[in-house]
Amino acid sequence: MSVRRHLGSPSRVSSVALSVLALGIGSSACGRGSGPEGEAKVPVAAASGSAAPPATAPTTAPVLPRFANPGGMWMPGQMPAHAAKLRELGLGIDPAALADPTSGVLSAIVSLGGCSASFVSKDGLIATNHHCATGALQHNSTPSQNLLKDGFLAKTRGEEKNNGPQARVFVTQAVTDVTAKVTDGLAKITDDKAREKAIEKRQKEIVASCEKDRPSIRCSVASFYEGANYFLSEQLEIRDVRLVWAPPSGVGNYGGEIDNWRWPRHTGDVSFFRAYVGKDGKPADYSPENVPYHPSHFVPVAKEPLHEGDLVFVAGYPGRTSSLKTRTEVSEAVSWGYPRRQKLFEDYLARLADVTKDDKEAQIRATSYVRRFGNALTNTKGQLEGLVKGGLAEQKEKAERDLRAFIEAEPARKATYGTVLDDISKEVERNAAHREADTELRDELHFAKLMGAASTIVRMAEERTKPDAERDPEYQTRNWPRQQQGLASLATSYHPKVDQAVLGLALERIAKAPEKERTAAFGIIMGAAAKDASPEAIKKAVAALYAKTTLGDDKVRAGLFEKATTADLKKSTDPLIQLALKLRPLLKEAEDRQDRLVGRMAVLKPKYIEAMRAFRKEAFAPDANGTLRITYGTVRGYRPSAEAPLYEPFTKLSQVVAKNQGKEPFDVPSSLLAAQRASKFGPYVDAKLGEVPVDFLADLHITGGNSGSATLNAKGELVGLVFDGNYEAMASDWVFTPSLTRSIHVDIRYVLWLLDAAFGGDQLLEELGVTPKID
Repeated sequence: MSVRRHLGSPSRVSSVALSVLALGIGSSACGRGSGPEGEAKVPVAAASGSAAPPATAPTTAPVLPRFANPGGMWMPGQMPAHAAKLRELGLGIDPAALADPTSGVLSAIVSLGGCSASFVSKDGLIATNHHCATGALQHNSTPSQNLLKDGFLAKTRGEEKNNGPQARVFVTQAVTDVTAKVTDGLAKITDDKAREKAIEKRQKEIVASCEKDRPSIRCSVASFYEGANYFLSEQLEIRDVRLVWAPPSGVGNYGGEIDNWRWPRHTGDVSFFRAYVGKDGKPADYSPENVPYHPSHFVPVAKEPLHEGDLVFVAGYPGRTSSLKTRTEVSEAVSWGYPRRQKLFEDYLARLADVTKDDKEAQIRATSYVRRFGNALTNTKGQLEGLVKGGLAEQKEKAERDLRAFIEAEPARKATYGTVLDDISKEVERNAAHREADTELRDELHFAKLMGAASTIVRMAEERTKPDAERDPEYQTRNWPRQQQGLASLATSYHPKVDQAVLGLALERIAKAPEKERTAAFGIIMGAAAKDASPEAIKKAVAALYAKTTLGDDKVRAGLFEKATTADLKKSTDPLIQLALKLRPLLKEAEDRQDRLVGRMAVLKPKYIEAMRAFRKEAFAPDANGTLRITYGTVRGYRPSAEAPLYEPFTKLSQVVAKNQGKEPFDVPSSLLAAQRASKFGPYVDAKLGEVPVDFLADLHITGGNSGSATLNAKGELVGLVFDGNYEAMASDWVFTPSLTRSIHVDIRYVLWLLDAAFGGDQLLEELGVTPKID
């Protein structure tokens, strides 16, 4: 639970270092480009790091790429400029459909508030990734019925399970440019913090106007191009979301962290939800009386097979990329941000494995931590490797040198853009003095769920006394239900043993930091024991906090959030509440530093973007920021290195079975093995492969947040779901490399085969418009 987030402004953090603990899910790929794709192919199974069957290289020549993908996660409004290229690649629908959020294509694309998804039936059925269902599965799991491991299939709509109080589906209905309303006159404000507060105030006013008398609509103002542009998004917010189907982990998480971010992949990373609304058709909180939502459009399942070289595109809600960051920000990520992330994830994964090894209940409650940290660890290693060993940091440096030369070459440009690059560097370097301590305080100490809850309660008491328009955006009245639901969700995600281990490790890590980089919160938490700072002393101090806290009680948390004043909290005997009160001044100082940095960058970064636009001359995509985007390309393999054979773009069912070890993470369900051995393949066999396809590659530019996005063919039909990227190209968040960057997708034919042959999902097939063919 974050101490301070600005949901209405996804790009508040100007420095990469301040967001190094963001845990993206999805693909972030790039690395040093390999040579041109040649003729020698290798069977995908031969390249896997796990068990795989022998195979013979195909004799057919590879399909040569039809174009070099420039990359870019494009805003819908930018798509008309790509119409000619899309038609050349075979687009069979009106390109205008990709420019309008309400079109028959884009209106079916939704956000789950962290993952992407799409409506796939008239009755609100939603397709997304299996790993996007982790929260729903954890919410409904017990040691005796572990849905995270065994999966779930609702045979009737009455059996569909509530995804939890925080579950959401957001349907974008309009996107409007509000740049002038946000930015006019900012440069005249001389105080950096006052400038940041002016931006925040204007955003809140725009959002309030947008949502007025529209209780079902959620509005947000997002920064694009490093604050050079701002757009307002209007979304229908559906609050009743239910789990329909998620395969066992032996399908949905097949290969686990061994195969994660790797090709070849053999993962059925798919799940289905359903959106529900009140009987009046309007969004409502969960109720057994609610009825399925009927979207204006849904994505139909493809009727024709997908082939190598085919045009595909993904529409979704990618989270964060850094392609427009400066050389100094890249350097900070390489020297501090990513190394810190890597060590953090390694430490937490080891501690969680140790503390939960003999406790099934604790294992279930720790799953969200383990999967997020494990996924992010591999991602972090790949990003760092690509930037350093892959030479991408050097590419970014060269690009900035070229930009500097462009500015210096003409007096008018020099007068316009001045010393903007040096000024940005100075701000990043000035912030470095506090980055470690602020990260320890604002992020790591609040990984523990009850610590986060205590801070939320204390902040709510502080903000409640202000007029709503003057509150921090996260604590405005419009967000109270979200905060309440977040606290309520701890009922199925909190475990005292796990929470104490997480807080204890945070303190141990802080104790090892150089004293000048150590947050003062350490001394406040440890008290007299701070001089000892041994793991034993820390464990004892944490145990004392949890022995007397009442925040593990759902009703206590809810009551304090809803009614407690700061005066009430000061009288509380709860040690975590008292601790949160003591930490609040430190958090205010950190927030003040952040506000001033954001305010300063609000005048520097737009000038930097203006210089880039003049230098590049051609349009380029803004960095991802959680808003609706489109990326397109073709189905194609790649070479992991210049000397390596070419990876084929499809994997197949026999390779899934060949990797089976009967234990996690290669534990194929018996029903799948039986169907494969009985050759129950039905109409799902690919003519060229001679088998059921499982996963495929494309050269699309995606990142965390794209997970679960519908992969569409030239007709706008569903051919798969994107879920990952290749390790060699993770640094595509910084630099896209056409020859190497690949997205990994589960093939819709595998999804249909799983429902038809392995899991008895005939009712879902019929809802998807597919007639079951396998007995």
